[in-house]
Amino acid sequence: MGKILNIETSTRVCSVALSVDGKTVALQETDTESSHARQITVFAEQIMYQSGLNFQDLDAIAVSKGPGSYTGLRIGVSTAKGFCYSLDKPLISVGSLESLAGGMVLKLATEGKNPDNFLFCPMIDARRMEVYTAIYDSRLHEVKKVAAEIIDEHSFADYFKRKKPLVFMGDGAAKCKEVLGKASPYAIFREAFLASATYMAPLAEEKFKTGDFEDTAYFEPYYLKDFVAGIPHVKGLR
Repeated sequence: MGKILNIETSTRVCSVALSVDGKTVALQETDTESSHARQITVFAEQIMYQSGLNFQDLDAIAVSKGPGSYTGLRIGVSTAKGFCYSLDKPLISVGSLESLAGGMVLKLATEGKNPDNFLFCPMIDARRMEVYTAIYDSRLHEVKKVAAEIIDEHSFADYFKRKKPLVFMGDGAAKCKEVLGKASPYAIFREAFLASATYMAPLAEEKFKTGDFEDTAYFEPYYLKDFVAGIPHVKGLR
C-alpha cells in the first residue's frame, strides 16, 4: 500500500493530491492562472494536515512529467525533487496526457458507460490552434503517439472513420470544438474536464508497485517542444 503525494502542474491547474493504495484521500487544487509557485507547497501542507499524516509517512512523490506548460512543469518537477531530496523518497513520473485520459475512463465508468466503446483524446493547450495530444484506448494503450499538432477540420479524420466515439478533454479541447465538432458526429467534447492530481493516483500506484522510479538528480520534464523565449516587453530591453 503506497502513500503517494501527487503533483500536477502541467496546465493552468495547480493540483496536489494524497493517494493511498491508488485512491485519492485528500485533494487541493485551483485553476487560477499563474498560481503554481504560490500555492503548490501550501496545498501539500494542507492535504497532509487533513489526512493526519506527516511528510515522512509518504512512500513516494509523483509528478506530472508533461507535455504541457514549460513554467508549470518546471515548478512541479523542482518542487517534487525538493520533497524527494528532503524526505529521501523515490520520484515517480506520470504522463500528463495519459493521466487525463485515465481520469476520463474512470469518469465514464461512474456514469454507467462502457469505456471500451470509446477512444480518448486528451488535449493540452499549446497556444493558437496547437495542442499537445495523443489518443488512448480504455486500457490507456497509445493508439496515436503523443505529439504537438495544429488542429484543423482534417485532424483525426482517420480515427473518425472507425465510427467509434472519440472523447476530447483537457484545456486544449474547448478551442478545437468548433472545428472538430463539425467534422464528425463521433466527436464528443468534455472540455470542462481538466487536469488533476487525482487522475495521477492509479498510474502512480502501478509504478510504485513495480518500482518504476526516476533518477531524481537527472530527471527532466517532457517538454515535447524546445522552449522559445518571447521578446521582452520591458522598456529599454531588446
